[in-house]
Amino acid sequence: MSVHKEAKRITTKTLQRMKNAGEKITMLTAYDYSMAKIVDQSGIDVILVGDSASNVMAGHETTLPITLDQMIYHASSVVRAVNKALIVVDLPFGSYQGNSKMALSSAIRIMKESGGHTVKMEGGSEIIESVERILSAGIPVMGHLGLTPQSIYKFGTYTVRAKKEEEANRLIEDALLLEKTGCYAIVLEKIPADLAAEVSAKLKIPTIGIGAGNKTDGQVLVVHDMLGITQEFKPRFLRAYADINKIMNEAISQYVQDVRSSDFPNEKEQY
Repeated sequence: MSVHKEAKRITTKTLQRMKNAGEKITMLTAYDYSMAKIVDQSGIDVILVGDSASNVMAGHETTLPITLDQMIYHASSVVRAVNKALIVVDLPFGSYQGNSKMALSSAIRIMKESGGHTVKMEGGSEIIESVERILSAGIPVMGHLGLTPQSIYKFGTYTVRAKKEEEANRLIEDALLLEKTGCYAIVLEKIPADLAAEVSAKLKIPTIGIGAGNKTDGQVLVVHDMLGITQEFKPRFLRAYADINKIMNEAISQYVQDVRSSDFPNEKEQY
């Protein structure tokens, strides 16, 4: 039996066992009760309550505006829906950078007020003090390297990261540092596939890729993107598994037409 099927509940230890067994880890985002329930029932290993809620739920251009209170709201909605998946919650921009005491306070609030299982943080050596402090409280931490959207104004673009040797070497060093510090997994976003494969081979802990090739230990996508709900975002790494946008448009248009023609509700649909 596979590690995933054997587990009654996915934990950080389950992910490690999956890597050791060569089983790929599946991860998707969710931000609300109804979507999280569907994602969990579909057999996903990890649900990320991502700060991408800033984009897909609130319509912001970047992930930066979302607050800790809003992340806790989204995470608590997801927690109420999920029975099996591991729930990872992003620490939002401004809640941990440059201040390890604030980082710990933010992580504790997420764990206590939402019921999430672990937190995720973007960055390497520059946030290591915050990672250490959070881990010291017994809170599991997932790392995130490569394209780190919270630093978008520093990068100035969403293009592929670590294509040059210097940045690639720094990413490898940061990945090894995060592992040594105690992170249980690392997301690798939008980096060359060969580099992601090298990092995944060097690390004992699992890597989860997004735009990082197929040699990582798992994959993550934003659920609204892979279901075709969002139409504006179509990077090379995204595979759309449905066109929910079209289905919803057709259904709502039909509803509007039926109401206007007095076809809805009909005699069977009234009391």
